[in-house]
Amino acid sequence: MTTPPQGQNPYGQGVQPHPGQPGQPGQPGVPQQPYPPYNQGAPVPPPAAPSGGRRVSKVVLRIGAVIVIGIIIAVVKWQLGKSDAETTAVGDCLHNKGTQSQPDLKNADCSSSDAEFEVIEKFDNTSSVSKCETVKGTEVSYYQTGGSHDVVLCLKTK
Repeated sequence: MTTPPQGQNPYGQGVQPHPGQPGQPGQPGVPQQPYPPYNQGAPVPPPAAPSGGRRVSKVVLRIGAVIVIGIIIAVVKWQLGKSDAETTAVGDCLHNKGTQSQPDLKNADCSSSDAEFEVIEKFDNTSSVSKCETVKGTEVSYYQTGGSHDVVLCLKTK
């Protein structure tokens, strides 16, 4: 048997580190640690969650949808809450479902027997029935205050 030269590894494991220098992991002949040095045997934390960009955009879309639906509901309620005096136009016909002292005017088909009055002029945002004094053909003045806004109707009987 031959004697290997001095300084060489008799088992053929590669180059030994120089005296005084630590070995580097991954080189032959240097033992590997079971975990990276920063782990020290502690549990590995779960990977970071995705950035959350999709979650934020879904939340924004939901909020936007709720706002749009709320606006639609408000407009529908406002329209349904309007009286016939507010929604009527010149040329429309009305029927009084109330009394002379407490009228409740409702839209009616002008060709029906229910039609009692025809609107010949309409004034918005006022309660001054004196405006109808200058409208030719006015037989009855009707005003409504409150609600969405004030309305004066100049009517002639049908």
